Amino acid sequence: MNLLLLEAADFVAADRVVLRDRRLTHIQDVHRAEAGETLRVGLLGGAMGQGRLLRLEVGEAELEIVLTQPPPAKLPITLLLALPRPKMLRRVLQTVACMGVPRLILLNSYRVEKSFWQTPFLEPEAIREQLLLGLEQARDTVLPEVSIEKRFKPFVEDRLPQLAAGTRGLVGHPGDYPSCPRAVTEPVTLAIGPEGGWIPYEVEKLTEAGLQPVQLGERILRVETAVSALLARLF
Repeated sequence: MNLLLLEAADFVAADRVVLRDRRLTHIQDVHRAEAGETLRVGLLGGAMGQGRLLRLEVGEAELEIVLTQPPPAKLPITLLLALPRPKMLRRVLQTVACMGVPRLILLNSYRVEKSFWQTPFLEPEAIREQLLLGLEQARDTVLPEVSIEKRFKPFVEDRLPQLAAGTRGLVGHPGDYPSCPRAVTEPVTLAIGPEGGWIPYEVEKLTEAGLQPVQLGERILRVETAVSALLARLF
């Protein structure tokens, strides 16, 4: 945790917060902070700054807060991601938040097992928990917007063309395609498939919606690796 994320409910005064949950445990066990020390803090959805530890007790910590710094800029990207297996989903959500993706759309695909959609990790609070971990790691305060699309064809045909309009549309997919571009400056709409890639029909529909297939080489990557590799290469 490189940033203590604060929420409105934590404030007991305009410049005072009291923490009693896992953040208190982190202050005690990881920072091993003492009264008078300063920690990095940020208001969820708002600015970042410093928190001076006024008191640290068994059940709670009180900090005096000064917020003066804006959060880091987000990447100019909308990420479409075929729903990964549940355990990987948690790591991918953290990665997405950590790397500054502002909008994530979890999408169905032929190779996505139906059971994946039943996971409790898709519950809003479970998604939020993983996104917060990513923000804390990266020192960011703004949660990505996450939406779920369980029907591939209606989404790609009816909504994706408008969503991708005015952006550079890309489909990450292994095969005889151009290499993924590097260090782009324009907004991007990027679709990443499941392990094994999109099926040909899906690549065709995504292409019709305005997205160009690109590849990273001959190796087949895990979804979480592909997300990091493509974002790093693009930006």
